[in-house]
Amino acid sequence: MTASPTPSHDRRLYRQRYEMPACGDTESRILHLSGDFSAPAEFFVTLSVFAFFYSMFALVIYLLFHERYTQIRRVPIVDLCVTGGFAFLWLVAASAWGKGLMDVKLATHPSSILSSMPLCQLENASCSAGVTPYYGLANISVVRLFGFLNFLIWAANAWFVFKETAWSKPATSKEESAERGEAEDLQ
Repeated sequence: MTASPTPSHDRRLYRQRYEMPACGDTESRILHLSGDFSAPAEFFVTLSVFAFFYSMFALVIYLLFHERYTQIRRVPIVDLCVTGGFAFLWLVAASAWGKGLMDVKLATHPSSILSSMPLCQLENASCSAGVTPYYGLANISVVRLFGFLNFLIWAANAWFVFKETAWSKPATSKEESAERGEAEDLQ
């Protein structure tokens, strides 16, 4: 069993082919791996882009419009909801990346490839894989792509954004606010 890479730069699993050798009455055939497990990676990248854009937007708001941010009560609450949503989505994306990796491992495991060859289904056939794939770098990618780290960072950030909301501040009466000369919060 020898793998021959697809000439294009597209590395989708279902476009990768390998050769089933000729044996006895069967002739040599080109087979393809099965499955398209690109959705978790695409979701991860899309989330990364949106998180970057939101981070830049929030940074501009925090730096240039901080006074307005603290005056308008709804803005920190919306910020908290968006930040919490991103924290949840990072957890989902990291989990999906790990699941996608497991699916790729199962689809490329030698036993899966051998079971898809009609030649190996014959009674007197003896099929064995020449090389067992090395998944070490793929395993590291789950941690290294910082999916779970991003979840932790966004969850911690949600705590700091929560501290900016009216929900975390003690309620003050209008009389106490008037005594201190504070302006009423804008709705």
